[in-house]
Amino acid sequence: MSFQKAVEEKVYGVQADVVISYDGVPFLMHDQTLRRTTNVEEVFPELAYDHSSMFNWTDLERLNAGKWFLKNDPFWTVSSFSPSDFVKAANQSVCKLTEMLETIKDNTTVLLNLQDLPEDHPYYATSVNVTLNTVLTSGIPQRAVMWLPSLDRHLVQEIAPGFQQTCGQKRDAQRLRDRGCQKLNLRYTQVTREDIREYASANLSVNLYLVNEPWLYSLLWCMGVESITSNNVQVLLQLPSPLWLMPPDEYRLIWITADLVSLVIIVGIFIFQKWRFGSIRTYNPEQIMLSAAVRRSSRDVNIMKEKLIFSEINSGIETTDGFSLCSENGYANEVVTPMEHHREGKLRMN
Repeated sequence: MSFQKAVEEKVYGVQADVVISYDGVPFLMHDQTLRRTTNVEEVFPELAYDHSSMFNWTDLERLNAGKWFLKNDPFWTVSSFSPSDFVKAANQSVCKLTEMLETIKDNTTVLLNLQDLPEDHPYYATSVNVTLNTVLTSGIPQRAVMWLPSLDRHLVQEIAPGFQQTCGQKRDAQRLRDRGCQKLNLRYTQVTREDIREYASANLSVNLYLVNEPWLYSLLWCMGVESITSNNVQVLLQLPSPLWLMPPDEYRLIWITADLVSLVIIVGIFIFQKWRFGSIRTYNPEQIMLSAAVRRSSRDVNIMKEKLIFSEINSGIETTDGFSLCSENGYANEVVTPMEHHREGKLRMN
């Protein structure tokens, strides 16, 4: 169903991983086991952790390969399904390689990769031959096949010279040409703009995966990338040109404005704090301590009270007015009357 939808969207090509069943039937499966994308745990619970290639095709045909997609909704697209598409997706089975090739052979290209088989698999040594024969007898034009496996590449070049030999590892351009490679299939984080230019000058085209976001697709487009692999083709195909959310001048203006606003805020906070703390200079340390400890009772507070009173007495201030201080239980007035200077002063403190 997914390949049919891709053809309807008029994509450039599709990609698939091929596995050989235990009885020699090539089918499509990305994972090593069948647990994630089929109901193998319900049908064959004792074989759920076995390699997918260790099943006969008659057993693979019994598995459902679509309900997992409706349940997990990995690309948030299930809600857009029509009722008929929903029913069709719920009844998908494991796909044969021949079924996929029949679907796309008149419309698009295909990028094929081979999964490694266990050493005790009956087709361990001949998997390339089995897959190659299936592709050649399907009727798909050789020029529409991008062949990714590096195993027995020289044999494949002899039997199918029309295949587009594709390399999955980043190598020197000349070395790739010497190996007969015409294309590269790499993760988009592996290449730079300079790499793209170097490969283009050597007549090597590059396909990058996995690209789903319009902004990333636009960036790679401008770098000169020829094609990308995506799970979001229905969105990316709607872009007639690279998508930019804003012109470069507008982008720079936003950054400059943000910097200036930040500068004004920082300077404003600095000036406010300087003005705020500047007014505290009119108080002596004893007053600051008493103000900070206005509702707390401790020996230190009482000592600071005495120091403040003696400070005022010694400075020559004589008054009968009482000092309003804070008592242990809250705010209360304590009247303190200074004695004559030639006498010892006696104060009663709470």
